[in-house]
Amino acid sequence: MAKEPSFDVVSEVDMQEVNNAINQTTKEITQRFDFKGTKSVVEVENGNSIKIVTEDDTRMRNIVDILQSKFIKRGVSIKNLEYGKVESAAGGMVRQSIRIKQGIEADVAKKITKDIKESKLKVQTQLQDDQVRVSGKKIDDLQAVIALLKSKDYGVELQFSNFRS
Repeated sequence: MAKEPSFDVVSEVDMQEVNNAINQTTKEITQRFDFKGTKSVVEVENGNSIKIVTEDDTRMRNIVDILQSKFIKRGVSIKNLEYGKVESAAGGMVRQSIRIKQGIEADVAKKITKDIKESKLKVQTQLQDDQVRVSGKKIDDLQAVIALLKSKDYGVELQFSNFRS
């Protein structure tokens, strides 16, 4: 018996593009007039978060704006960023940590599954670690599920991968 068509709903961020965006942000900060002579640092920390250290709140907002624009230009969704609060650091500096969300968290996966079940399409869902597998007999039903999920906002950027027919 042939396997049913299926696909996976995932939420992944290309870390190479994140590194490129951070490098571009750092380069722009060193070239901008309003940042001349300041100590501002933007770097990846622990592989899944970004640490920003600068001299005051205004510069912090400017750096975050620059970083977001670089992410958008490189095709990285800013929906997958979770901003920590701005904290005081040593030497009168301020620091902020931005977590990069990889994968679909359990509560979001349950909401996706619930929305698919409420659509009354003849498909099955299966939670697998940080992704949701959707399978069904008809490819048209799977395409309808993709359209349904694209029309809703779950707080993270969704991608559809591993499509098998």
